Amino acid sequence: MKMLWRLSREAIRYRKLYVIAIFSTFALTAVNLSAPKVLSSMTGIVAQGVDKAALDRIWQLTWVLVALYLLRVSFRFMSNYLVHKAAWYLVGDLRTRTYDKLERLHLGFFHDKQTGDLMSRVVNDTRDFELLYAHIIPDFITGSVTFVGVLTVLLTINWRLALITCAPIPFILLSGIVFSKKVRPYFRISQKKMGELNGKLQDNLSGVHEIQSFGREEYETGRVDEKNFEHVRAMLQALKISAVFHPSVEFISSIGTILVVGFGGLLAYHGDLGVADVVAFMLYLSLFYAPVTGLANLLESMQQSMAGAERVLAILDAPYEIKDKPGALELKDVQGEITFDHVSFAYDSEVPVLRDISFTCRPGKMLALVGPTGVGKTTLTQLISRFYEPTQGRILIDGHDLSDVTIESLRRNISPVLQDTFLFNGTIAENIGYARPDASMDEIREAAQAANTHADIMAMPEGYDTPVGERGLRLSGGQKQRVAIARAILRRSPVIILDEATAAVDVETEQQIQKAIAGIAGHCTIIAIAHRLSTIRNADTILVIEDGRITEQGTHDELVALGGSYARMHNIQAAAATQGGVV
Repeated sequence: MKMLWRLSREAIRYRKLYVIAIFSTFALTAVNLSAPKVLSSMTGIVAQGVDKAALDRIWQLTWVLVALYLLRVSFRFMSNYLVHKAAWYLVGDLRTRTYDKLERLHLGFFHDKQTGDLMSRVVNDTRDFELLYAHIIPDFITGSVTFVGVLTVLLTINWRLALITCAPIPFILLSGIVFSKKVRPYFRISQKKMGELNGKLQDNLSGVHEIQSFGREEYETGRVDEKNFEHVRAMLQALKISAVFHPSVEFISSIGTILVVGFGGLLAYHGDLGVADVVAFMLYLSLFYAPVTGLANLLESMQQSMAGAERVLAILDAPYEIKDKPGALELKDVQGEITFDHVSFAYDSEVPVLRDISFTCRPGKMLALVGPTGVGKTTLTQLISRFYEPTQGRILIDGHDLSDVTIESLRRNISPVLQDTFLFNGTIAENIGYARPDASMDEIREAAQAANTHADIMAMPEGYDTPVGERGLRLSGGQKQRVAIARAILRRSPVIILDEATAAVDVETEQQIQKAIAGIAGHCTIIAIAHRLSTIRNADTILVIEDGRITEQGTHDELVALGGSYARMHNIQAAAATQGGVV
């Protein structure tokens, strides 16, 4: 009931459609209850003998039946269409809201999630709300109203026979409770397995190049087959229980029918029940047991839809770990001064990533971060954009604590260029302009020229209208990096973060990227992570980070002269370059 109440709050915005649909449902039920009464009256007239007056009365009742059946068509249309309209609008709304929530959740939420499973929740599990609101709830309302209406009519015909009719009801309700408890866990597992299957498919389709390169097609097909039939087995377990429950309900209902026929015949034999009443009772009996036997289908559908709803609500109800404080400051006229004041951070409280980090990067200066892989360099830059919160200490931009400013205004003033550059499936112009949707084509070209990629773009058959493919697969690594740099330049943010911008490119492309970086140096604050020291040798300040701490700090020349970790990295790379290697 808690779940249903929570779900009802989601549908309240479409209450007008539901009110009209429910009214139509009630009217439809009234029509359905009236038709057997008219038919029983006609039967009673025929049983008493047909004369001219009786024939006229039969014709009148015939037209009444025609009117009732026409009304039934109208009310059924309004009931079915409007409730489906409300339900599908709700599904569309929930899909958008679920996606929007996912976009705004902190990065830590995604650490143990598969993209395909999240996609399954947004697309597949939200669809179960249509089943709930367009079928289960309306059918339950219709069935309840019909049941109460028919029971009332039966009691007026013969109260003793009506009570006999109700004898199977407690047994059906009890079996429904048992069924719900047994079947729902399997539907929950089924939804989970479908999410895992989608996750595996998404993972494999993204890595199809690696699968084919290493000849692992059969192995991966086997893994997909395993995930696929885990879902199939879970569904079959649920359907096995359903296969027992449905005929059980039908059997119990049929016992009720047998009792009614037997006891009704006895009453008719003793003259306590007339022919017209017997006919009416039998006509109403099918209406009486229809919602009861339909309960089996409703319970099965409800358990399936509730299992999907749980997975959707788990996202919608997920807390925002990082959010604006009440009255948070809107950043304006940012100069780009970044300060870390005794900052520590850990993803897991037992495994610290950064330990007591303190530094200041002045506006328009370039700060470089170097050190072994996995020491927290990327994490440090993500703290600047407030994708995570420091465990201890504080981070300031232009003297303002990041926790006191709005997330939107903070990120509007920071442009990232990541090692794993992501480009959307569109044209080069669309990807560069993604940073500023209002940018003109001339501004996009200027940004591309500043990123030293304009000539490459113009050499392509379609120029700036060249499609980049999914994730930019039609471009080389260096081209993608320079498009990403152009995108960052176009945004004109006072802070640019370069995370391994030259990690996967050749020497010539590295030089072009270095020229692009040199072109923007001095105009904005640059925080750069690099393994290739040649990329950041002109940085104003270089921080060497080891084991989550700053162990060395200074310019390139100062650190080389110091003879520490930085000097060792420099000597190794210089030797490799002399021997023609690439480091």
